Order: sequence, then C-alpha cells, then structure tokens
Amino acid sequence: MRNCDSQKLRPNLIPKTLVPENQETPIHLVSGDSISDKLFYRRNHFPYPSFTSSFYFLPIEGQVHISKVFSLQEIYSMPAKTIKVVLECSGDKRELFKPKVYGEQWGKGAISQGIWKGVSLKTLLQYTGLLDNAKEIVFEGYDNGRRPDSNKLYNFSRSLPIEKALDPDTIIAYEYNNHPISFKHGFPLRLIVPGWYAMASVKWIKKIIVIDKEFKGPFQDIDYVYYPNQENDNGKVPVTTINVNSTIQYPLNMQLLHSGVYEIKGIAWTGEGQITMVEISIDGGQTWNKCKLTSSFEKHSWIRWNYTWNALKGEYTIKSKATDSKGNVQPLEPIWNRKGYGYNAIDHIKVKIE
Repeated sequence: MRNCDSQKLRPNLIPKTLVPENQETPIHLVSGDSISDKLFYRRNHFPYPSFTSSFYFLPIEGQVHISKVFSLQEIYSMPAKTIKVVLECSGDKRELFKPKVYGEQWGKGAISQGIWKGVSLKTLLQYTGLLDNAKEIVFEGYDNGRRPDSNKLYNFSRSLPIEKALDPDTIIAYEYNNHPISFKHGFPLRLIVPGWYAMASVKWIKKIIVIDKEFKGPFQDIDYVYYPNQENDNGKVPVTTINVNSTIQYPLNMQLLHSGVYEIKGIAWTGEGQITMVEISIDGGQTWNKCKLTSSFEKHSWIRWNYTWNALKGEYTIKSKATDSKGNVQPLEPIWNRKGYGYNAIDHIKVKIE
C-alpha cells in the first residue's frame, strides 16, 4: 500500500503576505489532530501590536454591575477549561470562488487545530455581573492600523451576542498545546469561540466592553459579512457559524502516481453538531462511497477520514463530501458572496495513474 506517511516531510507555512503577516498551514502535508504552533496558520489585518506584557491587565467594563480589572495571575488561578478546537479563517479556500473575489487569496490551509486552555468568559463575567440591558460583548485587540477604506486608525474589535459569550466553551485562552500562547497567536490572552469562524477569536485582548446595542465596528459591520450581490448590499448577513466542510489531504492535486493501492485521506469539520458521514467519489461525482471515520468525535474538532482505493491506470477526479448531524451537506457549488467568505463546496482534486 502506498501513502505519504513513509516520506519524511518538513513542511513550512505558505506565505501570502509578510506585512501584515498572513501565512497558511500546509494542510496537505500535516498529520495528527494538533497542529504545532509553528505550522498554525497566521491571519492578521495589521502589523503585530506593541505593548508591555509584563504590565498586562484585562479590564471588563460597560453594562456591568461592577467594572473590574483582572491581572494575569488572577486569571491563571481561576478554574481552567481545556478544549480541542478547530479554528478556520472565514476566507479559507477563497481562491476557489468563481468568479474571483478580492481579498487574501487563501488556498485550503487557512485552518488549524489544537488544544486551548483558559478560563470560560462566563466565569470572568460572574465577577462583574451583567445589567439587564446588556446585549453584546465587545472584544478589542491591541492590534491596530489603517484599513484600505479609511485613513482612520482602528483596533481590531469584534462582538459576541450575550448567549454565545456565555457559552461555557467560549474561553479566554492563555495556553496552546500545553505551552503559553505564542505572541504571534495572541499572547498573553486571546478569545476562543468554538464553532464560529476564527475572526471571532480576537487576539491580544486589550479590553472587554459590555454594550446595550448592536456593535457597528468595521470588522463586524463591513467586513465579515456575507454580501450575496455584486452591485449592492441587499440581503447581507453576518458571518458566524462554520459551514460543514472537508478537505482531501492525500493524494495531492495533479499528482502523478503508479498504479496500486492507496489510502485517500482527509479531514472534515462543521460548526454545530458533528460530522456523521464523509463520502468519496473517484469518478467525478457520478458515484459515491462512504469513507471510514478514523478519529473519535470531539465536539469542536475536525474528524479524520480515509478510503482505500485500488488505483488503475487513468485520469481521475476525486471528490469528498461531508454531512453533519444537523443535516448540512457540502454543496456542489459554493454560495458565492462578494467578499469570499464561507467557501464549503465539495472538495475535489485530479490525479493521474500511470
């Protein structure tokens, strides 16, 4: 049986831009369920922030009974929560949209996964309380700069509705894979919002503000919005929950292979519920077969799958299609939108057997 495991690969991040740094995970060349910090994709809107972490404090203010400033030591001493979470940029696979859309041209690697440790936001909010008129919670990061559409300086800021903020799995994280979060991924504290695209998981948290109205910051009201029409903003809706999706990791697209038996491998994930089935097609989607799910289900993580294929001489279009417990199935075509978010069409590659 032939597969890629016998090769000693030393993958690196795939650069998109250097300032701000945007690099994707070589998702086709990594195995296992926890991506190392070195290979975790990097998504930034601005250059890395500058602040003194030795004097770091986290304030919570706004529509609360008692405003409070937390020290890192206070946060470290609270009951901790550890969860394995897949983080996917909402622009993952943007380069596959047709017609093309503007924005960072991510391939299939704006996605990574690992084990995050921190304190439930719900726990922190028990110290401040919430007023009855509290509607959303805003998270402001230290990263700031100018947007292409404005000369003003903006901090990267996002909000969560109260219900999502109070989900016990929404955490203020300080460790990744049993080590302090690296600076490039949000040290000393970042938000982790399981099940939502990763723009919600604000890095380098500067402050938390509880508000009584809808947050209208540009990274909430302009960016990270689905615009179904090219000409106008009619029908726009916010980007939130991750769509059901899958990626074929092996073989590689356009690869030449000898005839023989291969394990077609990949991952599948979804924002709510769990992956219940992954199907594979070797004939371009005419017929489908069930894959074997090879990793156990964990609430917020991807699942690994494979399919044994006896490959004979010829050219093949291989497709993968995931279904989740909410009844969501990967569509044949993505839902096109002007900013290129949420791509989740059936994955496909081509290979030639010689």
